[in-house]
Amino acid sequence: MSSKRKHRGGGHDEEHENAERWLVTYADMLTLLMVLFIVMFAMSTVDANKFSQLKESLAGAFGGTPSLVSGGSNAGGGTDGASAAPMDIAGATGGGSGVPEGGTNNAVEDLEAVQKADRAKASRTQNAAKAEVDRLEKLRDQMIKALKEGHLEGQVQFAIDQRGLVVRVLTSGVVFGGDSAALRPEGQRILRALVPALDSVPNALEISGHTNQLKVATRNYPSSWELSTARASSVVRYLLQFRGLNANRMTAAGYADQRPLYSPADPRAVTMNRRVEVVVLSNETAEVKALLPTVARGK
Repeated sequence: MSSKRKHRGGGHDEEHENAERWLVTYADMLTLLMVLFIVMFAMSTVDANKFSQLKESLAGAFGGTPSLVSGGSNAGGGTDGASAAPMDIAGATGGGSGVPEGGTNNAVEDLEAVQKADRAKASRTQNAAKAEVDRLEKLRDQMIKALKEGHLEGQVQFAIDQRGLVVRVLTSGVVFGGDSAALRPEGQRILRALVPALDSVPNALEISGHTNQLKVATRNYPSSWELSTARASSVVRYLLQFRGLNANRMTAAGYADQRPLYSPADPRAVTMNRRVEVVVLSNETAEVKALLPTVARGK
C-alpha cells in the first residue's frame, strides 16, 4: 500500500494546513498599533493645521471620513464583508474619554485657549502703551505751554521713543558757547520752563550730551566725549542746585557724535545733532515701552 494518503474521491494529495496563517493577523495588529502611535504622537503637538492634515490623511488612507477611519481585514487576508469597528480619530487624539483624568481633552481647544490668552495679553499691553503715551503727551503739552509763555519753544523739540518722553534742547550759541559747558542765561531760562513739568512726575531722568560731526579742535576738553559729558553734567548740576530736583532721579552721560539725529550729509546735522536730551524714562514694562513709538506715531 502506498504511504501517501488518498482522498476517497480522487487520487490527489491532501493540502497541508498553512501553519503561518497567524502571521497575517499579527501583521494587521502591528499596523493598527503603528497607526495608534502615530496619532498619539500627533496628539503631543498643539498645531491645529497639522492636526487637521493628519486627520484627513488618515481618513484618506483608510477610505473613511475625516472623523472616522475603518480598518482591519479578516484573519485569512481576504474580505468576507465584515470590517473592524471604526476608530475615532478625535478620541485617539485626546478628544474622547480615554485620556488620563486631569489631562487635556482636546489639543485644538488647548491651542485656542493659548491663543485667546495671548490675544488678551497683547490687548492689555496695547492699552497700557496707549495710556502711557497719553501721560507723556500731557507732560509734553505742559512743557510746551511753559516754553511758549517764555517765547522759548524754538530751542526745544519733543519725541516719544521706547525710552519715554525725549526733550531735546538744541545747544546753540544761546545755550552753550563753543567749546564750553557753561550754561548761558538763555539755557537756564529754558530749563526753568521745563522744571515744573519734570517735578510733577516721579519718573527717572536721563540727561545726555551730544555734539555734531564737525572736527573742531577743543582747548578746554581733550575731545568731544568730554565736552558732551560736561554739558550733560552742567544741566544736571543746574537742576540740582538751582531747581531742587531729587538727585536720585537723574543720570548724566555723553555720547559725542555717535548718536546723530541726522546724517552728516544732511544740512540740519550741524545744528540739530548738537543737543542735550532730557529723557523722562517710562516706568512701564519692556513690552509696553517697545510699543510707545508706534502708538505715538499712530495718534
